[in-house]
Amino acid sequence: MLGELDSARYFNLTTYRRDGRAVDTPVWFAGTGGTYYVFSAGDAGKVKRLRRSSQARVAACDVRGNLLGDWIPANAHLLSDPQAVSSALQALRGKYGVQMWIADLLSRLSGRFNRRAYIRVDVHDQSK
Repeated sequence: MLGELDSARYFNLTTYRRDGRAVDTPVWFAGTGGTYYVFSAGDAGKVKRLRRSSQARVAACDVRGNLLGDWIPANAHLLSDPQAVSSALQALRGKYGVQMWIADLLSRLSGRFNRRAYIRVDVHDQSK
């Protein structure tokens, strides 16, 4: 199951509202072996939901969120340590190259770069 995530371009990150309803969001991600990094606007709904609960799930998807694989349970945590944030950003830049460079540039120009949230997603590999 992790192999399909490692080779995917996007994954759907599900976070949960207070009432238990799932909210799916297709996101860029980088990492391997069950630990992945995601970035988001700091005031996005998924960030607010993760502040309340780390429960999550992921599935490989296309850019529109159409599933390409099975759901895998996960925990997602907001990163606050500057070293961890730097590692996450480096992994994302390594995977997305010019696309990430453009996203960073536009984010800096709009003043949103320093308000980003970085998320570590730890997937529970069920194939073991």
